[in-house]
Order: sequence, then C-alpha cells, then structure tokens
Amino acid sequence: MTRRQRITRLALPAIAVIALAAAGMRLRAGQAAAPVDPGVRGGAAGAGGPLPGLTADELAYFRDGQARFADVEVVSGGSNNGLGPRFNSNQCLSCHSQPAAGGTSPARNPLMETATINGAKNTAPWFIAPNGPVREARFQRSPDGTYDGGVHDLFVITGRSDAAGCNIAQPDFGPAGDAATAKGGNRNIVFRIPTPVFGAGLIEAIPDAAILANAKADAGLKARLGIRGHANAHLGGNANTSANDGTITRFGWKAQNKSLIMFAGEAYNVEMGITNQLFPQERDETPGCVFNTTPEDTLNFSPAAAPGANVYTAVLSDIEAFADFMRMLAPPAPAPETQSSVNGRAVFLRTGCAHCHTPSMTTGKAIASGSSKVPSAALSNRTVNLYSDLLVHHMGKGLADGIRQGGAGPDEFRTAPLWGVGQRVFFLHDGRTSDLARAIEEHRSKGSEANKVIGQFERLSVAERQDVINFLRSL
Repeated sequence: MTRRQRITRLALPAIAVIALAAAGMRLRAGQAAAPVDPGVRGGAAGAGGPLPGLTADELAYFRDGQARFADVEVVSGGSNNGLGPRFNSNQCLSCHSQPAAGGTSPARNPLMETATINGAKNTAPWFIAPNGPVREARFQRSPDGTYDGGVHDLFVITGRSDAAGCNIAQPDFGPAGDAATAKGGNRNIVFRIPTPVFGAGLIEAIPDAAILANAKADAGLKARLGIRGHANAHLGGNANTSANDGTITRFGWKAQNKSLIMFAGEAYNVEMGITNQLFPQERDETPGCVFNTTPEDTLNFSPAAAPGANVYTAVLSDIEAFADFMRMLAPPAPAPETQSSVNGRAVFLRTGCAHCHTPSMTTGKAIASGSSKVPSAALSNRTVNLYSDLLVHHMGKGLADGIRQGGAGPDEFRTAPLWGVGQRVFFLHDGRTSDLARAIEEHRSKGSEANKVIGQFERLSVAERQDVINFLRSL
C-alpha cells in the first residue's frame, strides 16, 4: 500500500463524519428531507351533527334525513325496496362515513361485504380492496368506440334471495391493475371516490354573485400564475352551470350537480338503482329484473308516521329527506391551532394556494326546511370556511379522467373544499393516494393551472412545507 493510499484510507472515515455532519445540519435546517403527512388526525370526529342554531322544526327534518341516510335498501319484500338491478352499494352511509355520517370513504371498504349480501353472486372488482377506498367506475368509451362517460355499477342483484329470477351479468372491469392506486389495468375505466357533504347546505346557500365576485378577485395575479378557473355554468362562459337555468352548479367532483335534491336523486338512482321522482326510469330494464313499480321513491301522500315521529317528515320522499340532512349538516370542526398550523396557514396564503382554495365565502338568505317564508338563521348570512372557489380548473394530464360533465372538460375538476381534510383517508378524485404530501404533488402535470403555485410550494423550505401539511391536517 502506497503512502497516498494509506492517507486516503485514513481520511475516508473523517470525510464520512464531515459528510454526515453536513447532512445533519441540512436536516436541521429543513433542507434535505421531504415533508411528511402525519396521517388522519386523531380525536373526536367533530362532524356529523346538525348546524348550530336550527329551530326545533328544522332539527326534526335533519334527524329524519339522518336516519334514512343509514337505511339499508333491499330489492323487494322489505321496508326499503328498490335496490338494483345494478348498484354500487345499499345505503348512503356505507360510502359517506369517514369520519362520521356525511363524510367520505372509510378506511375499511364496506363494498367487500356488499358484493355478496343476501346471496348475490358478485365478486369485488380489482380496484375494490379491503383497505382501499370506495370507488365508482366510469367508462370513457362504449364498446363501439363512442364517448360514454357514464357510471357502470359494480354489482348486480343476480342470485339475491329478494331478486328471484333475475339473471344479468356483472360488468367486466378487466384487465386488472394496482388496487391501491387504481393505476394500470383497463385504460377505459376511470374512478371517483365519494365526496363529503359536510356543510353542504352552506355551500348551497352561497349566491352565484359571490362565487363570480371571488373568481374576479385578484384577477391579474391569478393570470400571472396561470389560474383561469370557471364556474360550471352558462353565464357568458365564466362558470360550470346548469343547462336548465344557467345558474352555477357546485356539487360533485366536476361541480356537475346544481342542488342537494339533484345530488340526492342522482345518487339514489345511479349508486343504488332506486328510481325516484327526479330519475323515474330504471337504468337497466331487463325483463325479470324489475321488481317494483316506478318510481320506487315518491312522496307519501298518506303518511304513517312512527309513534312520536313528525307526521310532516313522514310525507317526504327519501331524496327530499337526504337533501334535508345534507342541507342542515354542520361543517367539520377544525383542530385547535398550533404554532405550526398557524405558520402553515400563512404560507398557504402566501404561496398562492388560496387563489383556488378560497378560505371563505358568505351565504345569502336561505331556507332550510319546514317553512317556505322564513330564512333559516342557521344558513343565512353565514361565513363558510370551505377553502374552495367552487370553480372548475384544468388540472392537467396527470389528473385528467377523460370525462365531460356540463361545462367541465376532460381534465377539469371543481376545487375540492378542504374543510375536514384532516380526517380524510383517501385523496384526489380517484383515491389514488392516502398521502396528503403526494396529493399536493399530483397537482403538477402538463396543462395544470396549479403548476406555478406548486412550483412556488416546492421552493419553500421543508419546514415551511411541513407547516402547510400540518395546517391542512388541522382543518
């Protein structure tokens, strides 16, 4: 061994120590590591209850809707008939239960049991896993190559004891891909997870004018950042709106639904196969698989209220009761502030995240239920801390699902409200990740309006980015 080799050999440990020390200095300075999502916030749910300030009358309607939200549906011969012929689940609560009734997909997937309940012969599709999110499947193209875009229900009632004689086939969702990320596999299928409905009545009560005014605020700065969202609406091309009356639609991943009653009616028919007065035809009319006169959910003109129940709530159809529950459902309560979450909120605002995730808007005068003349004190003139502009934005190639709904295009999505995000398990429209840090990263891709803001976020120190994630987990 030469003298030079001996010196080099002796020097290597010292160099390693110096390198480790330097790395440690960088770690302490917040420059070498990535921020870490602490995961679902512990403690009480802080959600699932009624808005504060409801009258006794309004509260009765809320409680009625809350009970029906948990009802299990059957095909025939029971007290809640109408399930199928094709369906995704058999109750609202199964998909909207995290962290409480009205939330989103729970950590333990209820669809594994739903597939075979009452003797059904279904198998869980590859993208439905025991510890994965509840997902609905949409096909981009029909077998003839034309645009589809519709929901293709996961399960059929074939084999169930309450559906004797029905023999329709479960859809083929193959070939399989990764169950956790829903990536790979059949490229024709795209996925959606349930949107939480906490505080939905407050969102419904925000005037269109408030949404449009917020969209125009800081227009120059938004333009420099590449932010150009619009409402899903027909209002001179500046919003995602209803094709029926031209007003702004605001519920669903693409802000495709106008109102909570429309949201409830569509879900009852599409997710559970139950016809109603908004959607009165079965989605599958195969002979031998239609067991009830349609629409299956209607007003009860001769109500039979349970002992002690409100006879007026008994008149309502299920979809009206669901809408009342969602309308008067309180927003999730944030966690107590920490120094990190306070810092994170300031960085969130400074970085530009709030240009889309608007911290708050204000409701107008709105009626909850039980009175057609008096505005609800619980809904009217209230500050709504939703962290959304309720507009749809181009999110780029990485998040594009190829689906068009109303004025929302193939890569456009409504800015997801962030209240309650601290207790969500799965993120983004398809539930591809449970890591909030990765969900932020996924906002960056070719064509995304978020690219410049994400660039600014990534130039922050690790400590600042960690503060932002801690702030989000506090909501």
